[in-house]
Amino acid sequence: MPASRLRLCRSLLFLPASNPRAIAKARELAADMVILDLEDAVKEEDKHAAREAAVAAVGEGFPGKLVAIRINAVGGAHFGRDIVAVRDSAAQFVVIPKVEHVEQLKDATRIAAKPLLAMIETAAGVLGAAAAAHACAGLIAGTNDLAADLGLPPGAGREGLAHGLQSVVVAARAAGIAAFDGVYNPLDDEAGLEAQCREGRGYGFDGKSLIHPSQIAAANRTFAPDEAEVEAALKLIAAATGGAERFEGRMIEAMHIAQAEAVLAKARR
Repeated sequence: MPASRLRLCRSLLFLPASNPRAIAKARELAADMVILDLEDAVKEEDKHAAREAAVAAVGEGFPGKLVAIRINAVGGAHFGRDIVAVRDSAAQFVVIPKVEHVEQLKDATRIAAKPLLAMIETAAGVLGAAAAAHACAGLIAGTNDLAADLGLPPGAGREGLAHGLQSVVVAARAAGIAAFDGVYNPLDDEAGLEAQCREGRGYGFDGKSLIHPSQIAAANRTFAPDEAEVEAALKLIAAATGGAERFEGRMIEAMHIAQAEAVLAKARR
């Protein structure tokens, strides 16, 4: 099932649905999920053509990848036509932008009949994330919009986003769903991207949303367990006999076994 694979996604690549060359190239890329965008990346005059292009593209398929379409905001001028088109398409997920309360997701679910990914992009969205998480398959932190909504100065870094980011993860985990970090804007700063990926993984995110193919490798590498993590997980599982017990100088129990199994599942992916 597509929803069960979400927690294994390391890289979510956003592409304008109005860019056929980028879409064609994406089929050969190593992103775990491709998200065809009808919202911010598409000019107003191109909305109709982008919608048709997105439906056609998902119909052709993206082998080995999960595929989603980000529609325009619930209640907006394009929402009705977007959600109906995505409902009738081969997309596996619908990405809902600017979610602030669970009612937005209920309206989308009723029409779309597909799993939803909710973007948390405002202060109100952060406060509503706990409720929204129980009505969708995953949360995506929309860090650019959130920073603007919070009034953070340009170049302020992510310190002012820390509470919002952790709130998204907490809401997702409480609901048992996936959580994905926001985008990294610079395109020629791999060291900075990798550092932000490590930070995001440290918050507990499953993977990262991306805006350019050049960012895929760093996200896949950073959000995947390294050899040391895999070896440690294998040793722990092999040594565990059930219940609380001592292992390499520390106490382990069922929770640690489950964590080790999750590491191996992501490594296999």
